[in-house]
Amino acid sequence: MSEVMDYSSRLTDPHSRKFETFSYLPRMTADQIRRQVEFIVSKGWNPAIEHTEPEEATGSFWYMWKLPMFGETNVDKILNEAQLCHNLNPNHHVRLIGYDNYRQSQGASMVIYRAPGFE
Repeated sequence: MSEVMDYSSRLTDPHSRKFETFSYLPRMTADQIRRQVEFIVSKGWNPAIEHTEPEEATGSFWYMWKLPMFGETNVDKILNEAQLCHNLNPNHHVRLIGYDNYRQSQGASMVIYRAPGFE
């Protein structure tokens, strides 16, 4: 059996904070981000993009990038909006959300672009 290790996340160190499942993994590649968008579209979920300052990433309020893309199925359009948000907010984390209309909740939520210095 493997040894359980302590994870050194501290409130006093913003670089050590984790804010969602994928943040424990290395940054996603462009292909991995595309596959996540394809998954959201395949489920019929409405994509949305949000961004925030790294020190606020653990809070419940993130800035909405435009409105959710209701009914959008073009993966390239969704990726272009995410890239535009990242380009205009280079020091923010940017996350992709898939809203599930049937369950009235988020079916997916992941940070796809991290601010510089946050691995």
